[in-house]
Amino acid sequence: MPGFEQVQETVKAIRERCALTPQLALVLGSGLGGLADVVEDSVKLSYSDLSHFPVTTAQSHKGRLVMGFLSGKPVVMMQGRLHYYEGYSMAQVVFPIRVMQALGASTLLVTNAAGGLEPSFKAGDLMLISDHINLFGTNPLLGKNDERFGPRFPDMSDAYDKHLQKLALSTAKNLDIDLKQGVYVGTAGPTFETSAERRFMRVIGGSSVGMSTVPEVIAANHLGMSVLGFSAITNVATGEADQPEDDPDEVVRVAGQIGERLERLVRGVIQAL
Repeated sequence: MPGFEQVQETVKAIRERCALTPQLALVLGSGLGGLADVVEDSVKLSYSDLSHFPVTTAQSHKGRLVMGFLSGKPVVMMQGRLHYYEGYSMAQVVFPIRVMQALGASTLLVTNAAGGLEPSFKAGDLMLISDHINLFGTNPLLGKNDERFGPRFPDMSDAYDKHLQKLALSTAKNLDIDLKQGVYVGTAGPTFETSAERRFMRVIGGSSVGMSTVPEVIAANHLGMSVLGFSAITNVATGEADQPEDDPDEVVRVAGQIGERLERLVRGVIQAL
């Protein structure tokens, strides 16, 4: 199981190829990896070339760590994330978050493709994540706690930074981007949810649902990072009889269409930091 020593070894290997100290870490979800292509003075490192780094197997995830400058700020980003459903342990899923924080990043910006539980949402919407509900049935902090990462019982009452949320909303308004708000529900996958499960998620306060993000945000809070998150709503997931059949290819396609707006929003937020 990768721990503190493995994080330090990976950081050392990265430092040998790139001396940049990032301020901001980004995780790019399904169909949203295009943001990595506009990073200036970039250094791209394949996960497979980094010691202890798991290799993503998910569709549309390139599996590269990209370092450089975005909107004038030094950043490190995952062009493709790791998912629990790929068979990795939770410690492996959050390993990159710990590496990026150890490189110097104090803020984490996460994006994902998600189904819209909220009936007013439609495919193509963008949602600011105000909070999340963990339905993975597990937690990346299970087991013996390493105080070098963070405290045994980290506070999650402000998991998504309120100041960053206000900044995102004002940036979206300035850019004339319609930005919804809501609670993200994280599940283990890899199956899409049943209609009954989706109706249940709506009852407990969910607005969008996906198979990522929650473990990474928990790990980031454990590390003391500030977090901002966005969901690209790629499909209707209300659990009602009239919802369309789930199609993973359509999810990736719609996420790609949303990508340009999300890119403008993220760059605007970073510039305003």
